[in-house]
Formats: sequence, C-alpha cells, structure tokens
Amino acid sequence: MKIIISPAKSLDFQKELPTNEFSMPLFLDDSISINKTLKLKSTLQLKSLMSISDKLADLNWQRNNDFKTPFDVKNARPAIFTFDGDVYTGLDAFTLNENKINKAQESLRILSGLYGFLRPLDLMQPYRLEMGTKLELKNSSNLYEFWKEKITEKLNNELIENELFVNLASKEYSSAIDPKKLITKMVSPIFKDFKNGNLKIISIYAKKARGMMVRYILDNEVNNEQDLKGFNYGGYSFNIEETQTSKELVFIR
Repeated sequence: MKIIISPAKSLDFQKELPTNEFSMPLFLDDSISINKTLKLKSTLQLKSLMSISDKLADLNWQRNNDFKTPFDVKNARPAIFTFDGDVYTGLDAFTLNENKINKAQESLRILSGLYGFLRPLDLMQPYRLEMGTKLELKNSSNLYEFWKEKITEKLNNELIENELFVNLASKEYSSAIDPKKLITKMVSPIFKDFKNGNLKIISIYAKKARGMMVRYILDNEVNNEQDLKGFNYGGYSFNIEETQTSKELVFIR
C-alpha cells in the first residue's frame, strides 16, 4: 500500500536521530532546478511570493542560498525526522522501531513543493515552498504544472493495480496528483470532531489524526480498506452514517 501526507512548515534539525539509515530524494535534479530559480529571488520578492513576514523572508532567502549538493548527513537530514508539525506529532516517528521505519520507507510518501515527494529516509535541506506557491518555472506557470505529471507517474510506477492508496495529505498537496491517471483508487479519510453539538472538521485535530492514522497503519500492518476502517487512535472511530462515498471514509470522535 501507499500513503501520502503533507510536509510541515516547522522543521527540526536538532533532535538526535534514531537511525543512521538514509536515502536520496528521487527528484533531486528537479529540486536543484527549482532552487536555481529561488536563488534569483530577493527577500522582498520572496515575501510577496509566499505572503510571509520580513523575518521569514530573510530566513528563506538564506536557506535558498545555502542549498548545496551533494546531500550528505552533514548538510541534510531524513525527512520523517525533520518535519515537525501537527501531522508529525500524531505520527511520532522518533518512537518507530527499525522494522516500522523500513515499512514507512516502503509505503509513506511526503509531498513537497521543492522535492516533489520524499520517502521517510530521504535526505532534505531546510526550505519553505508550499505547493500552492505561484512560482513560475521553465515550461510551467506554477508548481502544480511542474510536479503533477512527474509525481503521478512515479506513484504509478510504485503502485500495484487496485493496491490500497491512502491520501492523508491536505487538499493543497493532494492536488499535485492526477487521480484520473492513477492505476488505483485514492481513499481520502476525513476526521470530524463534535463542537457545540455538531460534527466539524477542526484543522488542528484533523492534522494530528492524519499522522495518527499513518502510525496506526504501520503499527497494525494495514493493507486493505476494511482494516483501515478499524482505526481507533485518539478516540476516533469509523462512522458509516457520515461516510457518503468509499473514496472519503469519515472517522469521528
């Protein structure tokens, strides 16, 4: 099976790594090309392009200019131990044992505006480039145009027809995939919580739940839709009444 998740804006390059294993990004040549474009941007241009503060513009101008290859363990870090947002809190990657890290490497893909997608142990350098950024590149007016065909083709090369494919990425990132060209159905779980007596998608809880579902899949060796419906981490449970289609399984708490 395959799982996709979004990256995080927050990064951690300090915490001690639980493994010495690493791999190289599959689209690194494309990342280098994108970085060359980013390096031409001033801090003011980055601020406008990304709608970020002066401080973040300065930081990411420096990141863009510090980007260098070849990647190694001195200048880069495995992705799953670097992203540090709500999804990754739910996943809790630092407590995965070696066997589960290897399973994650086989099944989990982290979508990225700079890297296309990253496997968990793929090395990455610090960056900020959301998939929705309207960055013009050679022959592409934005990152979706640049990445969609590449990412979809690579995923199809990895997928087996009718294999379980779980979309735990945000709409911004999952839109970088062309579902019509996938060789299997994409299942997109939805997480709802009760608030003021009504079921709602609450962003911070939904993000953490996506990470918890990744962890559930790895912990329980889930490989089919029925087992996926057994997800019960964080107090969530599958709700058939709220589920309108098999492509969008709804979990509530």
